[in-house]
Order: sequence, then C-alpha cells, then structure tokens
Amino acid sequence: MTQGKNAIITGSTSGIGLGIAEAMAAAGMNVMLNGFGDAGEIEALRSRLAESHGVKVAYNGADMTKPEEIEALVKETVSTFGQVDVVVNNAGIQNVQPIEEFPTAKWDAILAINLTSAFHTIRLTLGDMKARGWGRVINLASAHGLVASPFKSAYVAAKHGMLGLTKTVALEAAEHGVTVNAICPGYVLTPLVEKQIPDTAKARGISEEAVVKDVILGGQPTKQFVTTEQLGGLAVFLCTDAAASITGTALPVDGGWTAQ
Repeated sequence: MTQGKNAIITGSTSGIGLGIAEAMAAAGMNVMLNGFGDAGEIEALRSRLAESHGVKVAYNGADMTKPEEIEALVKETVSTFGQVDVVVNNAGIQNVQPIEEFPTAKWDAILAINLTSAFHTIRLTLGDMKARGWGRVINLASAHGLVASPFKSAYVAAKHGMLGLTKTVALEAAEHGVTVNAICPGYVLTPLVEKQIPDTAKARGISEEAVVKDVILGGQPTKQFVTTEQLGGLAVFLCTDAAASITGTALPVDGGWTAQ
C-alpha cells in the first residue's frame, strides 16, 4: 500500500521528522524533505535516503512561518512527484519561560510553525486527496496536546490546537478515503529536547541532570525516551490499509505518561 506513495514531511532534516522520513523511504515512499540545516549535510542526507531505499527524495527549505513558501513547497512536491498522497506536519520549535516573561515574538513563531503551518499544508493538499479517494494526514502533536506542563504556554496551546485541527479535518474527509490523525509523542531525545534541558533548568532553578531524571523522564513510567524509529513505524502503519478506519484520533506514544 505504501509503495510509490508521495509524502511531504515538514521539519524532516533532523529529529522526529527525519526518523519518519527514514521509515517512509524504507517503506517505498517518495519523500519531500523540509527543514533547516547545512546545505551540504542536507544534500548528503537526501542522497543517502534515495540510494539506500531506491526511492525519490527531494528537498525544499520552505520557512514554515511563511504561507507563500509553504505553497511553493506543495507545488514543488506536485511537480517533482506528480501528486501528494501523505502530509506529515512535524515542524516545530519550543521556548521554555514563565508566561509573564514569555516574549510575544516567540509566542507568534511557535503558533505559526507548530500549528498554523499544518493548516496551510492541509488546505493546499486535502482537496486533491479527496478527489482521488485516498490520502493520509499525520500531525505530530505531543503528549502536551493532551496534558500540560508549566513554562510552555505557547507549545502546549499549539499542540492542543493541533488535536482540534486533526479532529475537524478528519470529519471533513471521512467519506473520501482520507484519514487524519495525530501522533502524540512523549519525550524523544531530539535536538529540540536537548535544547530545552538548560532552559528548563534555568526556569526551575535545578541542575540539568535533575531536569532529565525528574522532569523529562520523571513523567514517563517506562523511564526511557521514545525513539524516532518507533514514531516512524507508527507513521508508516497509519498509511496502510490496516489503519483505514483510524481517523480523528490522538495516538499517544509516551511511555505511559498520559495514562497517569
């Protein structure tokens, strides 16, 4: 079912997005990468994925805060692959500060990248998916789409919003062979999480070691980080016929965090 499908994966040059790109390429899907980074490193990544899995892999560096660049990303994917079958909305940033100190520019940027960018990719691709009678939208929310933590007002608001967007679009697409779901990871040791460690230590007035042990993994009963491979495996499963009746759902992959 996944062989020859074409996927856009935002924020896929590192972390969770890259893990999903790896899994989808391994499943025979052509992949449009997106994200920031060194041009040479991104080209090496693109080439490796294509050669390792025998699929087409392209790259577009759209800034996900800019609707016109998101539109160009979608247009380039269509011109390169022919159509967009799968959209993975993964791009995200974080800022950890008490709300009274939270910079308004950071709030705006987090909402734009973590939530509004998904609105744009979906609005630009869903019509064609519905017309063809098949499509998959996979939104990377978070355990923070289901529960809150202090000092992350913008991120938690955006991820809660992502779940609302997921449910709404799932209902709109339900009779057209298109599923829309949200994956809600717990903590994954990505560059985004690594950057949070000193920020959280400062915000809480504790050591970085205490942040990892008591704050980050303290809420995950398994006491282990979720892996990008696990998330990639779930994303691929959602693209199969076995997942055709799974839509409008929030799927926690969080080591039991939200079971508490």
